[in-house]
Amino acid sequence: MVDVELLIDSKDILGEGVIWHPVEQKLYWCDNLKPNIQRYDPATGEHRVWPTPESVGCIVFREKGGICAAMKSGFAFIDDLDDMKIDYIVDPEPGMDGNRMNDGKCDRAGRFWCGSMDEGLAKPTASLYRLDPDLSCHKLDTDIICSNGIAWSPDNKTMYFSDTRKEALYAYDYDIDTGDVSNRRVIVDTTDKPFRIDGATVDADGHYWCAEVHDWCIGKYAPDGTPVDRVRLPVRQPTMCTFGGKDLDILYVVSATRFLEPGEAEKQPHAGGLFAIHGTGATGIVEPYFKG
Repeated sequence: MVDVELLIDSKDILGEGVIWHPVEQKLYWCDNLKPNIQRYDPATGEHRVWPTPESVGCIVFREKGGICAAMKSGFAFIDDLDDMKIDYIVDPEPGMDGNRMNDGKCDRAGRFWCGSMDEGLAKPTASLYRLDPDLSCHKLDTDIICSNGIAWSPDNKTMYFSDTRKEALYAYDYDIDTGDVSNRRVIVDTTDKPFRIDGATVDADGHYWCAEVHDWCIGKYAPDGTPVDRVRLPVRQPTMCTFGGKDLDILYVVSATRFLEPGEAEKQPHAGGLFAIHGTGATGIVEPYFKG
């Protein structure tokens, strides 16, 4: 039986980048707009918050230790959250003040992928980037409004990517050896649906799990985009999900208060909170470290 549990009533404006640390056995995520980086320890219930000097779209863990973050000013290393010393690597969009970095994660070769977004959520000024272990940055796609939903199939042959504002979930053919993408095609069109596809992950069987923002649910899809199942949440604006826990069988979900309409807060008192979904029957895959 599927059960949804509120873990932290964090009241995030825009919860993003939720990721499980397999060694620490702790969960990290960001509030893109407060802005901050947060950590939850399931063993103790401890919740820590580190304010950041600018927006953080997502974070990944480094093989060498510490964090690599995609921030308003681009990719950066943060070795110690308590010190919050930020070492900037590269700004892939210098001078584009209307954009910011948004959703991202590492592929299984240790490359950090992240897409940008138009902060006005209207103009196709954003792009999709790949930061390689040698810290070179490459633009792989353009004409994007709001990057989201990056994930890879277990066999590394397909990369998923959502442009939330273009109402499309794409699949690319993926070459794990070179990091190249090709043959982009739409596998889910949300134009006539009450939701858009936001942050996402895949399970060990290759199903794509995503936050269906604006419609209360986490969606489960087959690799070809066929809907398989939905899990309803007590909040209308889930924004990203990831598998975690000792057995990677807990689906953690972050959410937002940003889109609340007048009168909705009373009906969704835990909007912006961190949730855990138990009993899906699915098992996740450990998120890779950045090799840079």
